[in-house]
Amino acid sequence: MASFVDRVVLHVSGGTGGHGCVSVHREKFKPLGGPDGGNGGNGGDVILRVDHQTTTLLDYHHAPHRHATNGGPGMGDWRGGKNGETLILPVPDGTVVKSKDGTVLADLVGEGTEYVAAAGGIGGLGNAALSSQKRRAPGFALLGIEGESSDIVLELKSIADIALVGFPSAGKSSLIAAMSAARPKIADYPFTTLVPNLGVVQAGDVRFTIADVPGLIEGASEGKGLGHHFLRHVERCAALVHVLDCGTLEADRDPLSDLAVIEAELEKYAVDMSYAGQDGEVVPLNHRPRLVALNKVDLPDGKDMAEFVRPELESRGYRVFEISATSHEGLRQLGFAMAEIVQAARDAVAAAPPKVQPVVIKPRAVNETGFRIRREEKGLEPLFRVLGEKPVRWVKQTDFTNEEAIGYLADRLAKLGVETELFKQGAKPGDTVVIGEDDGVVFDWEPTMMAGAELLASPRGTDVRFADIGDRPTRGQKREEQQERKDAKAAARAELEAERKAGIWTESVSSRRVAKPLKESGLGADDDI
Repeated sequence: MASFVDRVVLHVSGGTGGHGCVSVHREKFKPLGGPDGGNGGNGGDVILRVDHQTTTLLDYHHAPHRHATNGGPGMGDWRGGKNGETLILPVPDGTVVKSKDGTVLADLVGEGTEYVAAAGGIGGLGNAALSSQKRRAPGFALLGIEGESSDIVLELKSIADIALVGFPSAGKSSLIAAMSAARPKIADYPFTTLVPNLGVVQAGDVRFTIADVPGLIEGASEGKGLGHHFLRHVERCAALVHVLDCGTLEADRDPLSDLAVIEAELEKYAVDMSYAGQDGEVVPLNHRPRLVALNKVDLPDGKDMAEFVRPELESRGYRVFEISATSHEGLRQLGFAMAEIVQAARDAVAAAPPKVQPVVIKPRAVNETGFRIRREEKGLEPLFRVLGEKPVRWVKQTDFTNEEAIGYLADRLAKLGVETELFKQGAKPGDTVVIGEDDGVVFDWEPTMMAGAELLASPRGTDVRFADIGDRPTRGQKREEQQERKDAKAAARAELEAERKAGIWTESVSSRRVAKPLKESGLGADDDI
């Protein structure tokens, strides 16, 4: 069973916010004391936090799904729901958080560094918070919203100052055991080291960390062997130390050829340039300071081989040290050389002026509405998709089993200007309107829906605008009914006039209107005026 994991895919989700409460305060002599429904609690967050006691991502390999607790629902008597508990996930120092497409989201370095991987959902407002001078007793409350959900990739990049690289069985594990208190597994067969090992070295006043990376072979940059999977652990190192085996028994190997192979693999390895260190830059592995340690000089053949290749290596510009991890020969000099490079790198970081990101002020645009409408077609019929943070959130907060809540949503959308924009886009009554993306809520747009539900007298939880909504006539049907009434009145007048002309009636309606004022004046119809 694997005991070290340095890359996992983690599925995290924040807690869901609690629903608001619908309640009316009642006590003696006050049967209707007003709304007193409390707000729902917020859902818990999922936070990644650097913990020095955590050294591997093994726990998340076995349990990759993590969910924070939900918020509690609101209660009567103005009591709010309980907030969900924050879920803290400890990660090793040097963990890089990425999205599924490789975008770096956070670089967690330093004890206590945190990153909110998934925020919890907000709780819904109770009817007490929704009441106003115009809407004094709301019969509805807002629903809680689900927390954020995402899939993130965690990659561990060890925090080390010096990295030991070389062929398998070159003596890297023995070297780190001889120079520090680390006790890695040591054996006489290749690929003994299966996981990176860290050791702390004290050289004079300088204390630094060295990393033992699993052995590299030719083709490691293409995935051969084990080293390719662990080269990410040397990306933070200030310098590299080539550990060359001078006592190898293989006829086709020698320190110079081993160095050439390792250098070629480091040249091919693509350093992750998506994140930067404290200096704001990422230096490729083969461009960093390098030392050469000729190991196993305690052997007769190893000593001769070291003396033979040392002039050639020094002519190439390398600092060469003849060492023996078994007899500890040359380890002191190598340790002080490492400390010199580490101290120089630390001084350069301390002397560099701090890079402060300029403050970018982005004022809100004058015509910023907070939403946009995209016209689409579905089945040769127009479809209008409303996108924006506010409309989508409002839809999620709406209880569609409550007519008053739906009317409140219509009022909010109308106040935001969604209906006006739909008119500008050419929407017609009966067109399909979707709020949100693929999982959005679908409506049949009816522009006769007027805002101002708080001015309408209706029982709590209902909205007169939704009464018999299935049989409610459209604007076109209302025009047709009005025209039919006009035509019926004109036909009735024409029928009465035809009967008068036929002698059925002795006087017309117009003559009656003239005769009435004459009688009131005291004159007869035949009197001379």
